[in-house]
Amino acid sequence: MSIALSLCLLTVFVLAAFGAPVAYSMIVGAIVYLSVSGQDLALAGEQIIQGFYNSYILLAVPLFIAAANIMNAGSISDRLLQFCVAIVGHLRGGLGHVNIVSSLIFSGMSGSAVADAAGIGRVIINMMTKNGHYPANYAAAITAASATIGPIIPPSIPMVIYALISGASIGYLFIAGLVPGLIMGAALMMMNSYQARRLNIVREAKTPAKELPRITIRALPTLMMPAILLYGIYGGVTTPTEAAAVAAAYALFLAAAVYRSISFSELYNALKESALSSASVGLVIGSALIFNYIIATENVPTQIAGFIEAMDLSPLAFLLIVNLIYLALGFLLDATTVILVVVPLFIPACRELGIDLVHFGVVTVVNLMIGLITPPYGILLFVINGTTGIPLAGIVRQVIPFILILLVSLMIMIMFPDLILYMPRQFGYVG
Repeated sequence: MSIALSLCLLTVFVLAAFGAPVAYSMIVGAIVYLSVSGQDLALAGEQIIQGFYNSYILLAVPLFIAAANIMNAGSISDRLLQFCVAIVGHLRGGLGHVNIVSSLIFSGMSGSAVADAAGIGRVIINMMTKNGHYPANYAAAITAASATIGPIIPPSIPMVIYALISGASIGYLFIAGLVPGLIMGAALMMMNSYQARRLNIVREAKTPAKELPRITIRALPTLMMPAILLYGIYGGVTTPTEAAAVAAAYALFLAAAVYRSISFSELYNALKESALSSASVGLVIGSALIFNYIIATENVPTQIAGFIEAMDLSPLAFLLIVNLIYLALGFLLDATTVILVVVPLFIPACRELGIDLVHFGVVTVVNLMIGLITPPYGILLFVINGTTGIPLAGIVRQVIPFILILLVSLMIMIMFPDLILYMPRQFGYVG
């Protein structure tokens, strides 16, 4: 490792340790690297401009964020929750199941775990706690755990970013997330059933059968969004980026024209929040583009690939080691930073070992989503704590069983790649 790269990394870690945002730390570190190595500082701006200019797929990120915020502002999630209550609310731990099923459906619209937790999650927590049947800590914990499914089932903002740095097909990545998302949902529902019996949670009243058609019809336009997106992408009608635009436009159409549940001020606030969130993500991506230039200049990926080859690791052993690294990084860093800075280091080794990049991408995203509910960083825990006021310590205690069952699901995905690759192969993926 060169002196310039060592100073760069030291700068990043020191600034981050003092509480500076990761993106700012990386930009300052890159400036240190360019200065010490005698390169033109204008290279930083050039890398950012070229990276964004050549990445049409990145337009999907702000569009999916806008779609999620418009749906939350337009109370579209309320109709979705009523439908889920009618379907699974009467089971043992019913509102916990409603929480998970609503996340599965909402995942097909937003592609964002934070949007899920901050929007529909806040509503379902109130439903679970208002009658005293569910402890507030438990309601918050299962909401955080179910929100991790958001970026697994298509569409997915983290998968868009992974496609940018790996060259993997975003369409096949999206479709590959369907089965893993369902596995995670089933695992969480199993844990919820166990916890409901342990906590002796009473059953909710069953929705009368005559009410089901009315509730389904009210929710049908909302339920159509995932189908429209999937048909658009896999039917060859739209690219994933164009599908994101369709999602945002459809969400606005539902909120403004069909349900008439969003005012101009609410729309303005939703778009403003989308712009702020997109800018935050864009800042991290921009800083990562500079960092990727540094990593390539220092030939780090080739060195790591050579190191892995010298260790003579099997593909499975490599995947297990990488996932342990991801879990460790998840304690401290957000998913976007890990995908943009750390994951590119492993891509050459994946190619060397014959590991499918779609399988690797889905496993990576699943692992990093688990990191979103892993203390001490656990951004979803902070989001729910901030929006509900439920004490963080209590949420952490209750979320641990859900972390463990999600880790079991992750291990299954690592051990059996065909589970992830089955759906892409039905659409012509050869790997």
